[in-house]
Amino acid sequence: MPAVLVRDIHIYCEMRGNGQSRLFYIGETRGDLRRRPTIFDSPLIDHFQILAHDQRGLGRTDRPDGPYTMADYAEDAHGLLHALGWEDCAVMGVSFGGMVAQELALRYAHHVKRLVLACTSSGGAGGDSYPLHELQDLSLREKTVRLIPVIDTRCDIGWQAAQPEAYCILIDQMISGMNVGAGERGSERGARLQLEARKYHDTFQRLSGLQMPVFICGGRYDGISPRENLEALHEQIPHSHLEFFEGGHRFLLQDNRAFERIAAFLKGERYDAE
Repeated sequence: MPAVLVRDIHIYCEMRGNGQSRLFYIGETRGDLRRRPTIFDSPLIDHFQILAHDQRGLGRTDRPDGPYTMADYAEDAHGLLHALGWEDCAVMGVSFGGMVAQELALRYAHHVKRLVLACTSSGGAGGDSYPLHELQDLSLREKTVRLIPVIDTRCDIGWQAAQPEAYCILIDQMISGMNVGAGERGSERGARLQLEARKYHDTFQRLSGLQMPVFICGGRYDGISPRENLEALHEQIPHSHLEFFEGGHRFLLQDNRAFERIAAFLKGERYDAE
């Protein structure tokens, strides 16, 4: 699919899937559809027609001058849906994408049939996610070493000492992922502008106005979006369900049950959180 002109930028997006129902997926910090696995590699591809995009400043989407705001990301998402003729759909936001999804649903509730908020935070009184902007000036390796025990709190110093080979593999995997698109003109500036927008995210006081069904999910060992932040989202959003899975910030790749539960929720099947 060619890039779509939305507002002041060309947005790179992809659309795939075998289902009849539409799912708009909004990705994470530094998200880039060239970095595998993507949402198209998940079991959801068998159930939904999925739309995903590289957000403003990232991947193969334009990188205009800043500053960027969370409102910009939500308006970009809405503009993309409008340009493609998606008048209503389910929306799934993961991490930073969950913040954008909150803003999108608050601004354009009539477009959002069902909403999944995964490993994310509301900001404000509901708690902030880990301050990634404070790591911006570290080297890639230093950043990775700092992030590993935060992404999954089980990967603490004790685990690192007991599992040195696994720890080294994990470092290499993370560095390889973060290197996708690195060195391209404006890539670091775009990533920095995204983190600056993330720093000011706060939807908490408005979330009680959401009326669509909402599924809030996360990992039990997530230090980026900790348990209490998801519990605050759940308490603030009516008609919401909350479930935790075995994993950290990347629980979707760690617990096979997660996508099963998400698919059931999105399809409107009976959902009973355990």
